[in-house]
Amino acid sequence: MNGFSVDGDRIGVQQTSSESYPAILVRTLRTELASAISNFSANKVPDLCSRLGLRDGDRDESFKSKFAYAERRLVERSAADLIPIAARLLEEVDSYSLSEAKSKLEEYGKPSVSELTRKRVLAIFDTKMLTTEHDRMDFLRRIWPLSEMPSIFSQTYDGRTLEDDLIQATVRNNDWEDREILERVGLLMCSQRQFFRFLEGVTSPLAQSAEAQAELVSAINDLIRHDGFRLTIARMMSGSPVYAVQAAAIGSPADTGISQALAAYDADTIHARWTQALDRRDTNPEGAITLARTLLEDVCKWIIVEAGEEYEEKDDLPQLYKRLAKILKLAPDDHTEVVFKQILGSCQSVVEALGSLRNKISDAHSRGPRRVRPAARHAQLAVNLSGAMATFLVDTWNARKSEQPASSIV
Repeated sequence: MNGFSVDGDRIGVQQTSSESYPAILVRTLRTELASAISNFSANKVPDLCSRLGLRDGDRDESFKSKFAYAERRLVERSAADLIPIAARLLEEVDSYSLSEAKSKLEEYGKPSVSELTRKRVLAIFDTKMLTTEHDRMDFLRRIWPLSEMPSIFSQTYDGRTLEDDLIQATVRNNDWEDREILERVGLLMCSQRQFFRFLEGVTSPLAQSAEAQAELVSAINDLIRHDGFRLTIARMMSGSPVYAVQAAAIGSPADTGISQALAAYDADTIHARWTQALDRRDTNPEGAITLARTLLEDVCKWIIVEAGEEYEEKDDLPQLYKRLAKILKLAPDDHTEVVFKQILGSCQSVVEALGSLRNKISDAHSRGPRRVRPAARHAQLAVNLSGAMATFLVDTWNARKSEQPASSIV
């Protein structure tokens, strides 16, 4: 069996050298592998190593040091070889530390959630609960094998585990808040696989009420979308959504500019509506189109009220825009330059089209047997147009507030 890989194919030239990976990740995985192998009896170690595709040896060598026996053979293998070896071993043993070491090496060089985003996600739990439906310790045990993880006081208390720490700090006492708990279990440093496991667990309907779940998913998506990920509905559980982390398009540079402008104007409502629309563009086109129109309605109403004017509750989007255009001097007839008249006429057409699109294919009305089902590209168009128009209206209002009354700026 000497020279065979885990899947049984003979290894010739190694495809990936250890130099392709950070040395610390390679060294950690080798150490975890050797440690897990050394937990077997000395009689079984040679056969186990052979099954893993490592070089053959005899029991005399194994009896001298099981760890050294495994380590000598592991250093002969490339970093790329270590990943499938670890996968095979994890079929026979249950080791969180080995699984983490494997995942971190496996994830190296692939799209990832940044450390900054992880810190921002962690900060969410300064104001939100880890779980509204579970005992906190039960929830944590679902995500992390706490009884396997070493205590932060292991140098003082031999044999103590992280579970012991948490019981002491959260059950017997009330020393650690949710944010500190997440730091202690390693949320900032764990593998991305484990980080995603947490996101999916903390947004589960088993962990959160319907209202808390919706708020938490929105808050998390607003952060991880910048790294190209999002929580999307994977299935339903008794009528409640179950979310999974999926790769998603990061979005256009315009998304960031629009987000900044709308957040500066009104972070709680206007910007929140925009981020909800962004979250739904690819996964829920109908909902995104509904939010695209609602975003413009909100912006129109906010500015009309700030300008000291009034609108009728029955006003639809085109009527609201007509009122606002008069306030901001955006009607084509307010300008003599042909190019401005054309642009502003097009803006009015965009607003009317968004209202019409929403009426025809959004989720705001009954679909009916012949109603068109929108695709993601339709939602992309509607949301992007709405965001651009909303930003233009906000910027124009800000300009109007600071300019001389006689000025006419588009």
